[in-house]
Amino acid sequence: MRSFNTSGPNIPARHYTLERTALIEAGLRLITNERYFTIWAPRQTGKSTYFRLLAEATQKQGFQVIHFNVENFKGALLSGLLNQLRSKLISIGLNAPEFNTLDEFSFYIEHTNDRRLVLIIDEIEGLNPDLFSQFLHTIRNLYHSRETHCLKSTILVGVSNIVGVVGDNASPFNIADNLPVPYFTGPEVTELLDMHTRETGQAFEKKVVKKIFEITAGQPGLVNGFANQLVERWPNRPKIAYKQYLEVEHWYLNVAIDKNFSNILNKANEFRSFLETLLFTEADIPFDIDRESIKILHINGIIRPDKQGNVEFWVPFYKKRLYKAFYPYINGEKDHISQTLETFTFFNQKGELDIPKLMGHYKGYVAKRSFRPFIEKNKKDGSTTLPESALIYSFETFLAAFVSEAEGRSYREADAGLGKSDLLLYLNGRDYLFETKKYYSPKKFIKGKTQLAHYARSLGLKKAVYVVFTPNHITYPEYVKEDTETHKSVQVIIYLVPYDEVKDF
Repeated sequence: MRSFNTSGPNIPARHYTLERTALIEAGLRLITNERYFTIWAPRQTGKSTYFRLLAEATQKQGFQVIHFNVENFKGALLSGLLNQLRSKLISIGLNAPEFNTLDEFSFYIEHTNDRRLVLIIDEIEGLNPDLFSQFLHTIRNLYHSRETHCLKSTILVGVSNIVGVVGDNASPFNIADNLPVPYFTGPEVTELLDMHTRETGQAFEKKVVKKIFEITAGQPGLVNGFANQLVERWPNRPKIAYKQYLEVEHWYLNVAIDKNFSNILNKANEFRSFLETLLFTEADIPFDIDRESIKILHINGIIRPDKQGNVEFWVPFYKKRLYKAFYPYINGEKDHISQTLETFTFFNQKGELDIPKLMGHYKGYVAKRSFRPFIEKNKKDGSTTLPESALIYSFETFLAAFVSEAEGRSYREADAGLGKSDLLLYLNGRDYLFETKKYYSPKKFIKGKTQLAHYARSLGLKKAVYVVFTPNHITYPEYVKEDTETHKSVQVIIYLVPYDEVKDF
């Protein structure tokens, strides 16, 4: 029986594997046209699985494939690279001599023309930078005479944007010949999980499949990780339900030690101010790969360009964990709030939450405590967290205290929009959607209401709460007010929480 793979490249006989036929064909076209190209994508996108499948398809077309990984070649000498090249040539039946220089390797290739070779080098960033430059120069020369020798295609695989490294005017690795490996689409996630159902009989609720795609954005490593946890924990359940999904999501967000996320968190701490701007404001930041913070966060799969060319979050799972990582747990405010919460008085006889009473209690808390407990200093540079983060953390801490006292559950939704926070509360068997954001402009205020209604509909909810923090030095249009509006069958309940930018911060 096959399984969901959570480490290393897929072995189709052992792991559920998507063929991704169109992507294989795209790679084959480049190889058969004797192109030298790059394969770039963030970690956990299935690059290794992809190029192994591509290698198999390439061999069926009469090519021989040489593949090796240079991840640990940072301090390697030229002799180590040359020995690898010779070893791989010998492994496919060539009588390669010892090479002392790259010129000797190049001479050998130029005088071997009785076969068609494809060279794939994985983790190319791991190669000693000096060797990389020399090697690229050699490959460039071979590219221009490839019609007369055996090396018909060279493929460099990496997680950083190596097109930017090798894409000068004289390089064969130009931007047109970069082959990205995209994350899974929604239908592909469904197809992958259906493989398990067909082979074992164990099914997934449609909502579970949808939620896995939403929180992972289709990132192959995370999709397989979520699916693997679900089937390993409940191997005998005929159908994996939403309740089981929530348990796995909670584990991933609060317990799992994820190697990839640990690396991301280290990088995130280096660019905390920038990430807080993305998390807590609606600033339109142009996506510029030459900006170091954008480059590093993009390489790790956290951000990407949106349709307008601005930065947006890519994988909601990472956004959720970054929220948690930056949260000021040690200020003691949750305990302070709990002391005044008689949660049993916030529900009617049907067990429904009294939202006006809840919001009234929160406003009373803010009037007494302000938002100062949620401002933190950065230990590295002494800078303070953004006021926007204090606003949102204040409300989320209040809700966390309430949910804990009411013995309910809360979890962040997968919407990856900037400057907003979506929380879903589960209380007495009912879901309640809250969105919090700072007021920026009339246009964004109006747009936020319609977006929230649309999001509520996608969750199957008829009601959503729109909490907007409003600085009190502004004169607002008359329609910026507390109200209840209906947007295509969804009730949007609007609450304004005023604050003083000087006194409260």
